[in-house]
Amino acid sequence: MSSDAERSAVLRLDGLCLQRGARTVLKDLSGHFAAGSLTAVIGPNGAGKSTLLAALAGEIPPAAGAILRAPGLRLGYLPQLSALDRYFPLQVHEVVALGLWPRLGPWRRQTRSQRGLVQAALHEVGLADLAHQPLQTLSTGQFQRMLFARLILQDAQILLLDEPFAAMDEPSTQELLALLQRWSAQGRTVVTVLHDLAQVREHFSHALLLAGHAVAWGPVAEVLQPAPLQRAGYLPVLPAPVPRGSCSA
Repeated sequence: MSSDAERSAVLRLDGLCLQRGARTVLKDLSGHFAAGSLTAVIGPNGAGKSTLLAALAGEIPPAAGAILRAPGLRLGYLPQLSALDRYFPLQVHEVVALGLWPRLGPWRRQTRSQRGLVQAALHEVGLADLAHQPLQTLSTGQFQRMLFARLILQDAQILLLDEPFAAMDEPSTQELLALLQRWSAQGRTVVTVLHDLAQVREHFSHALLLAGHAVAWGPVAEVLQPAPLQRAGYLPVLPAPVPRGSCSA
């Protein structure tokens, strides 16, 4: 890694191997995420995308290798919606306020200014009028917006998002993609598992293509080429074109 890249890296992977039970999911993964970068993690089903994010969040220990974090790094993690309980008896503003927990601790009450921060976060994601709604009344898009509001209050330096736009309508998706751009402009690092390659091309600076290992990692324009996508099983391998003036049996 160059000295410039070394200085800008907030998270580095050094020969990382990850397992689920006895099965190796990812192996020999090395590279870094630079401050302010927007990285889409892509690959076919079972490629190790969600496992990687869980490991970056500290929920899965490396089987080998290391995850090296910048000192004092504040990290926010949003798992897949299917992993979250949407029927817990809380109101929207109470869930969003959980983003203040590192500053509040388990027993301190919110100050007036902190309640203002909660309302401002809800306003940023378009949920200011739903602050006192029970969770079970929210649509999928509204529920995800609420979780983004909670992330805003965590004031994290690196955001790990696992399929954050699954089952969301297009307007909500575009608004939250714009929020990711604002986070990047603020110098925050965003690592997002995605399946929509059009979204990756339009909104992300870097991509990490997985298939049990890193097939390609770098600028989006380089990663989303036919050759690496084919090696990862994302595109069918097409036959070589037949030269003009010849025929095949």
